Order: sequence, then structure tokens, then C-alpha cells
Amino acid sequence: MSNQRPPSLDPIAAHRWSQLPVAADPDGSAWLHEEVARRMETRLQWIVKTPKHWVHWAPVLGGIQAHKLLVARYPKSICHALHVPASQLLLAKRNIAGAWWKPSDWGQAKTSFEVPMHPTQMVWANMALHMAADPQSLLSQWHSLLDVDGFLMFSCLGPDTLRELRTVYSERGWGMPSHEFTDMHDWGDMLVGAGFAEPVMDMERITLSFSSPERLLAELRGLGRNLSAHRFTGLRGRQWHQHLMQALLALARPQEGGRLILTFEVIYGHAFKPRPRAQMQAETTVSLDDMRQQLRGAHRQAPKL
Repeated sequence: MSNQRPPSLDPIAAHRWSQLPVAADPDGSAWLHEEVARRMETRLQWIVKTPKHWVHWAPVLGGIQAHKLLVARYPKSICHALHVPASQLLLAKRNIAGAWWKPSDWGQAKTSFEVPMHPTQMVWANMALHMAADPQSLLSQWHSLLDVDGFLMFSCLGPDTLRELRTVYSERGWGMPSHEFTDMHDWGDMLVGAGFAEPVMDMERITLSFSSPERLLAELRGLGRNLSAHRFTGLRGRQWHQHLMQALLALARPQEGGRLILTFEVIYGHAFKPRPRAQMQAETTVSLDDMRQQLRGAHRQAPKL
């Protein structure tokens, strides 16, 4: 990619959105985010090593219920919940960190809201990367949090997301309903550029149906905002809102009982942090012990997935 952020994303709008409180669901996380996290969590069964320390990046956005699944899978591991803005901190502490006065929380794995002092073995980031103002910098930050052979698991939205809504907006000359989303293969390239090794990428399409335009818009508000640099920047009037409600009815499918349909392309990514290579200069001196260690690392088996 020639650009360092998802196509057409406004970085200022992305930063402002990341600081907003989450209030779309009583538990604090959008349904789609929870469902994607649940599907991604099942993939951890193929990871042999149990992390001693792991990072949950943006846990309120990514899924509070999913956090409980991760804690149940790694009950003896220490979690570091990072990228929790002040507007979400109270919600995160109430729903993620166990309360000392509740006996039911006494056996819960420890959760810290501080940056780990030592490298961690897993970074978990659900549905955050496609909304990042500088995703390449974010990937590098995740890389720096990991120990050698530690791994990153993430999910994000792909370019086929909201294709039905984009058609509605395009036909009426309303611009774009969201910024463009980055392709799966570009994420793989950026992972390698950030220092990760052997990235594994795959995707699936999830189709959601809604009973009304109001319900559809409520779900979209929980997922994020329109961060397109080419979005309409003024205030829309009441008449335009009525036109929007009417236009959304075009998403109805008779075969689905007249429900409104939206497609979401979900990308899943996994990569690990390799042992750093020795820096070769015009003349390089390597001790015999270091050479033996590097040779062992070169012949090690890749982690089982």
C-alpha cells in the first residue's frame, strides 16, 4: 500500500472516535464485535503454549463478554488491558477487573490496566485495526509488546463491508457511508513490515438482517462512525433523515421476509514475533555461543497453529 492508513480514512476523526465512551450495548460492546471475538477465540485451541502475560487491546470496543472467554481459557495468566480511554475506564474496570468484594470474582485471573513491565506472549486485538489512524504504527506497537515467539491475534473489517449501503449512497450522490477498508493481503504485507513473521490471514463474510431502518442505524452506531475524509461535514436536516429512512428500505430482501440486509467482511490475522537477526556489517564478530544460539533458533520448529 502506498498509504500508511486505510484508504480514505480521516486520522483526526479516527482519533476523536477512539476517545468516545461506548454506549451501544448495556454490557458496553457491540454484538458483531462480540460474535467476531467469539469466533476468533475458538482458534486459540490450536495454540500450544499458554501465555503467562497477555495484552487485551481496546477491550471495551473488542468485547467484554469475549474477555471473559479469554480469562476462562487462561485462568492463571495475567492480562494487561491497554488502550482504554478515560471515558471507558469505569466501564472496563466494572466489567473486566474482578471486584474484591464479590466472592464470585475471587478466582478470576488478574487484570491490570498498566503497560506490562516485561514482554508478553500474546496480544489480542479484536475489531480495532480498521479504525486506527496509523495502523502501521499500531502494528509496530503490538510487536514491541511481545516476547520472542509471542503471537498477535487480531480481526478487522475488510473492503467488502457495507457493500449494500455503499450502493444506496452512491446511487443518490450522498458520498460514502464509511471510509474504505484495507484488503487482507495488504494487512499481511504490513505485518511483515512491522517485524512479524509467517502471517496467516483469512476472511469470512457475515450477513446481518434488521427489522427496520432504525434498528440498522442503531447497530452501525455501535460499530463506529463514518471516518471517511470525503464524508459530508455539515449537518444533515430532518428531511434528509427521512430520505435516508426511505432509501434504506431498498436493502430489504423478499426471500428474507422483507428484512434489511448488510454484509460485513471480517478479516482474521495471526503472526508471531521471530528472533531478531544479527546485524551484518562490513566486518562482523560473532561469538561461538551466539552462533550456536542463532543456529538453534534457525532450526526451531514453527509454533503449532
